[in-house]
Amino acid sequence: MVKRTLGFSALVCTWLMASGSLQAHHSLAGVYDMKAEKEVSGTVEKVQFTNPHGSLTIESKNPDGTMTEWTFTLGSATALAQRGVGKTGPNALHNGDAITVKCIPAKDGHPLGFLKSVTYADGHTVVVSGGGPND
Repeated sequence: MVKRTLGFSALVCTWLMASGSLQAHHSLAGVYDMKAEKEVSGTVEKVQFTNPHGSLTIESKNPDGTMTEWTFTLGSATALAQRGVGKTGPNALHNGDAITVKCIPAKDGHPLGFLKSVTYADGHTVVVSGGGPND
């Protein structure tokens, strides 16, 4: 009886840990319009190089003069570093930098996107993601 209870408890614990991991992994297509691309220009407000996903927040001026704060999901800090984007170097992103980004926009129209590329004030562009789940 004790062996059966211990075996069942181990099975339940394993199932709970695995289901938590599976729920944490998500599809881009669930949030973003994978068939669309949007370009947004603005000033860097905040950059977070974290795992599993970093984020970039920029403030963009609308045609009517109002401002919109956009948040872009980035790949992992490691994936960004492999593409030369980080806190230092020629592709560093700092608060106050003027940039233009291309992104896959949110399906619901909120100012949210999955970052594809960054064009810096000097004109050079860094492709951060092709927009696919493994890019």
